Amino acid sequence: MHLEYFQLIDRIVALDLEARSVRSFCRVPERSTIFEGHFPGYPLLPGVLQIECMAQTAGWLVMARGAFTAMPFLANVKDAKFRAAVLPGDELEFEGNVTHEGSGFSVAECRGLRQDRKICEAQVLYRLAPFPNPEFRSAIMRRAAELDVALKELSK
Repeated sequence: MHLEYFQLIDRIVALDLEARSVRSFCRVPERSTIFEGHFPGYPLLPGVLQIECMAQTAGWLVMARGAFTAMPFLANVKDAKFRAAVLPGDELEFEGNVTHEGSGFSVAECRGLRQDRKICEAQVLYRLAPFPNPEFRSAIMRRAAELDVALKELSK
């Protein structure tokens, strides 16, 4: 997890295009400038970054299901719930299931877990748009390879 770069997912551990599901892993860093202000003496991963973890996880699934032809941009978050504090050093898993696709939008039900216990959940809506340029798409494809997104799944 590279908080300052908004690269919040360390790797994709499962991706099933047919079942419309994805699971990711990330480890909250022990130190980050974010924790200096949130909160001094009691560092917590902000809820907004937990939402971003859920959105990034399901976003990889949305891109893979569309064969990386469009970028999912966060459009709406509904029913976000935070159930437990997330601390530096925590190892987290995030899951996403695409529940709707069409008309230039995708919807995913997402959740975050620590040791198989739910820490957060939300419904995430994405607006799909073409990649703005080939360089941006190439950067996304490089990041997909770094995350171990199963690109071979696309050939099925």
